[in-house]
Amino acid sequence: MRPYGGEAARAAAATIQPLFGDIIPEVAIILGSGVGGLIHDVSDHVEIPYGDIPGLTGVSVAGHAGKLVVGRLSGKVVAVFAGRFHTYEGHPLQLTAFPVRIAHALGAHALFVSNAAGGVNTSFAAGDLMIIEDQLNLTFASPLTGTAEPGDVRFPDMSNAYDPELRACLHATGDRLGVTLRDGVYAMLPGPAYETPAEVRMLRTLGADAVGMSTVPEVTMARMLGMRVAGISCITNLAAGIQQTPLDHKEVLETTARVTEQFQALVRGFVAEL
Repeated sequence: MRPYGGEAARAAAATIQPLFGDIIPEVAIILGSGVGGLIHDVSDHVEIPYGDIPGLTGVSVAGHAGKLVVGRLSGKVVAVFAGRFHTYEGHPLQLTAFPVRIAHALGAHALFVSNAAGGVNTSFAAGDLMIIEDQLNLTFASPLTGTAEPGDVRFPDMSNAYDPELRACLHATGDRLGVTLRDGVYAMLPGPAYETPAEVRMLRTLGADAVGMSTVPEVTMARMLGMRVAGISCITNLAAGIQQTPLDHKEVLETTARVTEQFQALVRGFVAEL
């Protein structure tokens, strides 16, 4: 059995399914740095530490709880991954996307991703919430690398990686709640160092509006599996060369804490409309 492949995901799903009974998650949610408070909105839930899920391990980044929460959110059954894995921690790309394979094996047909990101677009401000409309994979690597398993799509189409109807649903939810939402392109660099001013100028030239160190592997895996995807970036700071003060992870967590109420309300409303 290949590590982090489809068979391994089905085995992991079969191991944890008895912990929450016969309910089948409709939506998988992956929470990024500092926005893990959404798990407190999940009712009738079961919490499973990542270390108890075959193939997963604990997480090491501040702001990531490292557990799967399965329960009900806004009337839907959800599988919430509170925390994610990053390649800069030394993990293979296949592991960073393995939670998506597990969610799909559990029955989820849609994926909502979130992340903390630096603002590359000079019109953005810290605390903005950006609907991801497209992505740039500047790691030039893929979690799909390797022999395709039966049922895998060898060359998945990424034309609408972030589903247009789900993006429209996010906008409608934001309008109803009075939450202002931006739109933009998310770029992934491998990290863990923050970008240089020259790199930020490059990103802006390439069409990026925000930059981070995650998300792209999970979205790529979800699209290969035929899952619909929507995503939000929390702009936690302006990137180097725009913001003149030094960048640090503490600022990321402080900003996400400030907007977490808006973020949680948005996700609750979005899930209710699915």
